[in-house]
Amino acid sequence: MSSDLFDRIAAIGVIPVIAIENAAQAVSLADALLEGGLPLAEITFRTTAAAEVMATLRDKRPELLVGAGTILDSASLDAAKASGALFGLAPGYDAEIVAEAGRIGLPFAPGIMTPSELGAALKQGARLCKFFPAGTAGGPAALAGISTPFAHLGCRFIPTGGVTEANLPDWLAVKDVLAVGGTWIATTSDIANGRWAEIAAKTRAAVARVREARGG
Repeated sequence: MSSDLFDRIAAIGVIPVIAIENAAQAVSLADALLEGGLPLAEITFRTTAAAEVMATLRDKRPELLVGAGTILDSASLDAAKASGALFGLAPGYDAEIVAEAGRIGLPFAPGIMTPSELGAALKQGARLCKFFPAGTAGGPAALAGISTPFAHLGCRFIPTGGVTEANLPDWLAVKDVLAVGGTWIATTSDIANGRWAEIAAKTRAAVARVREARGG
């Protein structure tokens, strides 16, 4: 990941992890996030609309930093790049996908849950990894324990899965956590039902929580 983009994500501290089923709602979703003070989103390939959503946001809301999530194959990786995603993430580690992301120039965070997976990702040059599923894998203490022996190699982490507004500060307190990923900010149900004011309110609360966790 480029250092500039890396720094911008770190400054924001929380990434909404979004599964949106209708590309016609992409701009309204972006506006709700921006209204809440969060110019960042991970659009996951859990729906068939993902690539169209990212392309729409690239063209109509370029101020939003858009990443592609749930990249499980080369087709999704290529679609993410073509649709204007600035970075990609995956729930697991796949050496071929990591290599292909490097080849096409898409900053990429593979998912890890064990020291062995982290070691393999680092060996391929990854310096940002998703820790997933963060809650099931043991929470902040588990990530701290897994990452400590590798700390001198400069890897940073995005814990996702089980992160909530309530426990967000515990995750951000872990050394080398770049930002957290959360599904509660813009749920599929809220998006489908057009609850933009509610999404904006959750966004503001998440931004305030990050600020509070980092001491204001």
